[in-house]
Amino acid sequence: MSSRVSRASRPVTIRRAVARDAKRLTRLVRGSRAYEGEYASMVAGYRVGPDYIETHRVFVAVDADEEDGRVLGFYSLVLAPPELDLLFVADEAQGLGIGRLLVAHLYAEARAAGLDRVEVVSHPPAEGFYRSVGAVRIGTVPANPPAVLWDRPEFEFRVPPE
Repeated sequence: MSSRVSRASRPVTIRRAVARDAKRLTRLVRGSRAYEGEYASMVAGYRVGPDYIETHRVFVAVDADEEDGRVLGFYSLVLAPPELDLLFVADEAQGLGIGRLLVAHLYAEARAAGLDRVEVVSHPPAEGFYRSVGAVRIGTVPANPPAVLWDRPEFEFRVPPE
């Protein structure tokens, strides 16, 4: 499923990621300002590889007006168990509604896959965003050193039937 929408006078296309997107998605994750400072260890060395893209439902929001289709954000839906594994919006696209567009797309994909809920373990600073797009807090995932040194909020998207 690919969709084209316009947000903040910027035409955006959401499409399925392909293997050649892997390097751009990896750069987006590693360069995210949300993971600076104390959170830097979480994404240091992180890689979104072609194998990951082929295994999971990864979707990218791209600037439809640019020839190279600049990546504005992406998400990954894992079906079993149902989980939003990754959701990133490029720093320069923050505040333009790209995250909301991706979550709306997530709901549609989850519904099409027959899911009634999707869980996400959130980066602590993203808690407000997840609440604002309808996710309900269901718990806390404790720190898991050395990779994750802090507790993380756990949310659930409840996918309404059509």
